[in-house]
Amino acid sequence: MEWRNTPAEQKARKGEGNRRAMKDIVEAGPPPGLLAYDGGVAVGWCAVAPRSAYTRLERSRVLKPVDDREVWSISCFFIAKSYRKQGVSVGLLNAVADFVAEQGGTILEGYPIDPKKGPYPAPYAWTGFARAFRKAEFTEVLRRSDTRPIMRKTFGEAT
Repeated sequence: MEWRNTPAEQKARKGEGNRRAMKDIVEAGPPPGLLAYDGGVAVGWCAVAPRSAYTRLERSRVLKPVDDREVWSISCFFIAKSYRKQGVSVGLLNAVADFVAEQGGTILEGYPIDPKKGPYPAPYAWTGFARAFRKAEFTEVLRRSDTRPIMRKTFGEAT
């Protein structure tokens, strides 16, 4: 919910308030993201919504809009520790692209970390890693920060 809330809303809704707000989003649809499963066990999560749902992106100097085109945005990932570095992120990115296309979207955008020095702790890369986006055929369209590219995948009418 952090990307969807203003800082004041995030603080006011902390805990149960954010859980209720997410439940309302789920019930209203479309789903706010996709889960990856191994059998019956959820092992990954990728949040996605039209960029307009993420109010914090609009105020970010680094992640502000590239242009005036309508995009869907990937705001966060979570991959269970025992499933990291096994392609779950790439699989989720491909599934999210299919989902966005089914919803009528034509541009999917992400804001991954692209570490410049040594290993980067996975728990702090909650927007994903650029290498996974590249493997899922996203293209870097802009970089306002050394470590934070804006990457897109286009399909349908946008290609």
